[in-house]
Amino acid sequence: MRKLLVVIFSVALFAACTQQNGFKITVKLDGADGKVVLEQRGASQWIGIDTADVVDGVAVLEGEVEFPGLYYLSVNGQRNKAIIFVENANIAVTGKADSIAGVAISGSSTHDEFKKINDEIQKIGEEYMGLYQEARTASAAGDTTKAQELMKQVEELYASVGTLQEDFVKNNPASYVTPMLLTQIQYEKDEAELEALVNALDPKLSTVPEIVTLKEKIEKLKKVSVGQNAPDFTQNDADGNPVKFSDIYSKNELTLIDFWASWCGPCRAENPNVVATYNKYKDQGFSVFGVSLDRDKDAWLKAIEDDGLTWEHVSDLAYWNNAAAKMYAVSSIPSSLLVDKNGKIVAKNKRGEELGATVAEFLAQ
Repeated sequence: MRKLLVVIFSVALFAACTQQNGFKITVKLDGADGKVVLEQRGASQWIGIDTADVVDGVAVLEGEVEFPGLYYLSVNGQRNKAIIFVENANIAVTGKADSIAGVAISGSSTHDEFKKINDEIQKIGEEYMGLYQEARTASAAGDTTKAQELMKQVEELYASVGTLQEDFVKNNPASYVTPMLLTQIQYEKDEAELEALVNALDPKLSTVPEIVTLKEKIEKLKKVSVGQNAPDFTQNDADGNPVKFSDIYSKNELTLIDFWASWCGPCRAENPNVVATYNKYKDQGFSVFGVSLDRDKDAWLKAIEDDGLTWEHVSDLAYWNNAAAKMYAVSSIPSSLLVDKNGKIVAKNKRGEELGATVAEFLAQ
């Protein structure tokens, strides 16, 4: 028995000594010349991780990662890049330099998981883009019925991508692909749904940056959830005069705080509905307070004029760093909240016909 224990200990010790301590990525790309670059996407720029010269058609990248994560490979830092999930393992990359996005990657089990679901998503994407083109053709030919039917199918397929991603998150709580997918579906979730998904994850993912960021967002969302008091803030109007949000909502029975921007297509598409709701209910105590995520003042003011937005507007012209948007955990626009005269949040993200119905119901109370 003692000899057996010694053998078992020796095997375990050997396994520990030979455990992969870092990654080694062997890159073979036909036509590659110069350097192969491994990077991560930062908030506003690419972050270099490692660079290796191409010698006899081969480049070897080495390093160590804390946990498997999403990285990008390119030749000489060019715009065309290959997506790769890097983990501490021996990884092989083969393909052609002029079509690097289609390289074959082996040796990373996390990348295998990513590729499987990504292939499914791409297949759905090709299908709904094909239907979208058919819908455009039908519309151009005057067949509106067929175009509408096709667009309904497009919308259903598009929604199925989100379902596919969410199912993966729920069924793979320990996968390092899950944080990336959870980040992609977060925009359609309220704080309770998002918190439930995050809380169900394996504890080992708790330090992954995407999960840390989502947890911070959830805490911010809780502070601006329905039933909470809207955080107050002050920003300048187009003339540089400071405007306090509480001075706006305290004058009205109900105020829509609308986060938007001139460059946001969905925002501009929704503006006619906001204008119609405002015009219909402004004499009954309803108003709108626009907070723009623009950075070009002229474009912001032109959009206000072009879209007929006759209510109060403010902006710090800081784009996605708009202080009020960050306070309200706004990560996509259009985004809006309905606030009563006491500052209580009564509804969020009501658009289209639902906005008018919600305003009418509240004012009728």
